[in-house]
Amino acid sequence: MILDKTFPPDPRVENEAISLIEAGFEVLLFCLTYGNEPLDVNVNGIEVKRYKTSKLEYKLSALAYTVPFYNSAMSIKIRHFVKANDIDVMHVHDLQIAEAAYKATKEMNITRVLDLHENRPEIMKFYPHLQKFPGKFLIQPSKWKEKEEQYIKLYSSTIVVTEEAKEELVKRTQIPAESVVVVPNTIRQTLLKSSEVDTSIMGRFENDFVLLYIGDTGLRRGLLTAIDSLPELSEKIPNIKLVIVGSSSSDEVLKSRVSELAAEKHVSFEGWQQPETFPSYIDASTVCISPLQRNQHHDTTYANKIFQYMGFGKPLLVSDATAQKNVVENAKSGLIHENVQSFVAGVCELYESENLRMKLGANGKKFVSKEFYWEKTSEKLIDLYNKFNR
Repeated sequence: MILDKTFPPDPRVENEAISLIEAGFEVLLFCLTYGNEPLDVNVNGIEVKRYKTSKLEYKLSALAYTVPFYNSAMSIKIRHFVKANDIDVMHVHDLQIAEAAYKATKEMNITRVLDLHENRPEIMKFYPHLQKFPGKFLIQPSKWKEKEEQYIKLYSSTIVVTEEAKEELVKRTQIPAESVVVVPNTIRQTLLKSSEVDTSIMGRFENDFVLLYIGDTGLRRGLLTAIDSLPELSEKIPNIKLVIVGSSSSDEVLKSRVSELAAEKHVSFEGWQQPETFPSYIDASTVCISPLQRNQHHDTTYANKIFQYMGFGKPLLVSDATAQKNVVENAKSGLIHENVQSFVAGVCELYESENLRMKLGANGKKFVSKEFYWEKTSEKLIDLYNKFNR
């Protein structure tokens, strides 16, 4: 596996690697280090090989498809890793390092897999540093899309996170559908069984009707929809509380909007928290939300938190972004909203019916525990590698 970051943590990389190891494969992980960490270490059975890098190389990764420096530097490291370890299959994590990995092994007899964690060219359009000078002129999402299409065709197989992403990719690139494998970012059953609850978090919100959001708070995540609903909702639900666990550079915009609406007592900005606290926040919630704004990226990916929400038996209220809408409707685990008005209507419907909340929560928990959990959804990943092994 090729990862152009430090490791750990990276849940998707770790989950995939461990599943392959459990299926009998030997997994070695190329990753980076900026300090004096051990260069060779075993992490949960994964043989991690760290290569020294610098902050300059990190910054140049944003220019991977603008200037050649990053790809040249990474290619040297990757070539050494592959040759030193007699690699049979190279599993490349995400688009930014696809060219460097391909060029490093171009002359080698090796199978290449490209694992697209997200629709990078589309999500880049929303990056703050691409909205202003110099990023706006140096980094072009259209160029990244060209490179994505180029390397998808040069790699043996491509992995994506949703069926919607596969459909979009096959339609756009005309590659064979059988060369694209869907491996969603679901959660392990063991995570649900081993979670501990912090009673202090539970106690803080025990008298509130809690709408919970966990994750990045960038504006594209749709939190302004939830905030703008509060003046009307607070009249109907006096003890409503929007609890936001996460942070981003957009936090001041969100807090300013809360202040404009005089809704401070109905919002709790918890900031960034350790993942270990998430089960406690979810347990303390009444309804869990994912109000993503619709765009081509959000329509083809899931917010991983929705599976955590479902795993703990909570009813969902999510936007009509295609991928999450489809999975929630399939699981019958929540309601869908399109705007502030339908968000308000959804919250009120859930507030008025405890039976509905219990039913949707139970449906979600059943879906995650019986159909849509990592140990099951990763079977397609194992199937792909078993084909390589024949």
